[in-house]
Amino acid sequence: MRDSINRNIEYLRVSITDRCNLRCVYCMPEGGVPGLSHEAILRYEEILRVVRVAAGKGIRKVRLTGGEPLIRKDIAGLIREISAIEGIDDLSLTTNGILLGKMAEGLYNAGLRRVNISLDSLDPERFRELTRGGKLSDVLDGIRRAEETGFDPIKINVVAINGFNDDEIREFARLTLTKPYHVRFIEFMPVGGIGIWDDERIITADRIMGKIAAQGELTPISQGGQGAEKTMAGGPAKLYKLPGAKGILGFISALSNHFCQSCNRLRLTADGKLRPCLFSETEIDIKTPLRSGCDDAELSRLISLALAVKPEGHSIASGIKDKHRRSMSKIGG
Repeated sequence: MRDSINRNIEYLRVSITDRCNLRCVYCMPEGGVPGLSHEAILRYEEILRVVRVAAGKGIRKVRLTGGEPLIRKDIAGLIREISAIEGIDDLSLTTNGILLGKMAEGLYNAGLRRVNISLDSLDPERFRELTRGGKLSDVLDGIRRAEETGFDPIKINVVAINGFNDDEIREFARLTLTKPYHVRFIEFMPVGGIGIWDDERIITADRIMGKIAAQGELTPISQGGQGAEKTMAGGPAKLYKLPGAKGILGFISALSNHFCQSCNRLRLTADGKLRPCLFSETEIDIKTPLRSGCDDAELSRLISLALAVKPEGHSIASGIKDKHRRSMSKIGG
């Protein structure tokens, strides 16, 4: 389906919970943020109905996010149901990895094949500090178990933060030399107005690439790709490889060189709002019509409305001082 400037919108990110088992310093304050009530969160049957209608309109990719999606009960059942929806040919999940080791096999058996793990430090003490109590060993075990189970590709998302983990950029890049991981570096973004946001924390994608290039020439990868590389096609990351590497490096420049002209996604928040853009406060309530007995034609109209109001681009940039009100845990990463 096409939006008002003819972008092909085929990707729906679905937040299934706003709750998380970590308290990352750039995502939320130390005490966390007030959680939504059980009744405020979309029920699985409501999520499935929205996905079915969206699939009928042209959505083919779905990513489950949170909060931390693995803390919601019976997520394997939801995955099984989404996998069976006609038209959905790409289902993935973003997790912090804490519970992945215990759940990898069940998720795979339910139909999940791709997983993104958020990991911002390879140092146990620094990881504990960044996450306010998380155990790096749990995440590394989750990555190992995902690889053993057959997930492919395994993507590791690294938010690069000046003064926090910028000295680990090369170490993360070296993971791709011996493992077929997709390590993706993401510019620090001011979402939610909480945490440690400051302009001086930004490391641009170009600077990150410069640090890694000291290890060896970065060879660009065509977005068409083949095999596992093809799964990255159409995404926001610019793709490269180090010489002889088994894995792929990706650089996501949401601030310094945004990719709005090729954006292909909508977001469904945990509390039932369709959000056309991560950096816009515009949201369309879809939960109220769902619970008021609307038919599929009305749901289809609301999805079309989200397309109609999707902005051409975001205005956020490094140097901006105002922050967006919704935290990432509320929006869905």
